[in-house]
This record gives sequence, C-alpha cells and structure tokens, in this order.
Amino acid sequence: MRDQHILEQVKSTLALLTAKAPGRAIEVRVPPYAAVQCGEGPTHTRGTPPNTIEMNADTWLALAAGQLSWADAMDSGAVTASGIRADLTEYLPLGLDA
Repeated sequence: MRDQHILEQVKSTLALLTAKAPGRAIEVRVPPYAAVQCGEGPTHTRGTPPNTIEMNADTWLALAAGQLSWADAMDSGAVTASGIRADLTEYLPLGLDA
C-alpha cells in the first residue's frame, strides 16, 4: 500500500514539475517509480540525455515539498546530476498544498 501511495505522489509531483518547466532538455529519474523530461533547452530524443538527474522517492518528495533544498540534496549525495542544465533549483519547491 505504501508503494502505491509513493508511486502516486511521485507521478503527480513530477507532472507538476513538467508543467512548471516544460521542455525536454533534462531527464529526471525517480526509480523505480517514474522518469520525465522537462526544462527548456536542446530537445533530447534518443539514448541517455546529457542532462540527467536521479534520486530516490523520499529525496524527490522532500525537494518537491520544500523540506530539502537542492543544494543540501546535492551536497549530501542524495541526488546525482550530470550536464550543464541538470539543476532544478529554479523550479523547486513545487508549491504543494500539503
């Protein structure tokens, strides 16, 4: 039951991210729940995108809710990011009504 709830939270918050940051320049991965492309810049279509961000669900949900800053997540190693556009600082937190 917890996994289903986390899946729904991850998918809904990633949908908010893509609405706030339309585009396909950055791939945000929250395995095993979901991955999305967002952010303005060169569109990526095949293979591993040059701007990739990956983290676990707890980290993503804390970032989305503003309970964790991007800088702190990066400093702690909770987020792996590669590429010049692999930074979600300007989009977080998402402004959730939780």
